[in-house]
Amino acid sequence: MSRPAGLAGDPLEFAVMTEISIIAHLADNAFARRLPDGLTTAQFAVLNHLLRLETQQTIGELARGLQVSQPTMSSTVKKLEEKRLVTLVPDPDDRRIRRVSVSPAGTKARNKAVKALDATKSELAVLSQKEWKQLLPLLNRLRVALDSAR
Repeated sequence: MSRPAGLAGDPLEFAVMTEISIIAHLADNAFARRLPDGLTTAQFAVLNHLLRLETQQTIGELARGLQVSQPTMSSTVKKLEEKRLVTLVPDPDDRRIRRVSVSPAGTKARNKAVKALDATKSELAVLSQKEWKQLLPLLNRLRVALDSAR
């Protein structure tokens, strides 16, 4: 039997955020099981973040953007660099600064990981394509608001 997140009397916003948190945890685990070539969810997150924003970022910027510590991000980027999925590019204005750039192999690995999600389509068929299209703008608006408030 499915029960809503939270307890009776909890604010609606809390219940929705709890549902999102549980969904995120379940989705991360399902996705991690399907990631190709030894890619971790943290490594995928870096590739996806940089490609989605069409940018290069320093390790500090990545750490802030993905809300992890700088040493954790340094370790993740080092592993991506060892796999040749990213390169560190000197900043043109300050050669001491290096920016993380996704390599062509990194783009390919990210796209391969996204294709691996096809295996979850049957699990996600609980919502119609129309419902997914309706849900996306609402979640996007919530993400943008939460991101700007941090």
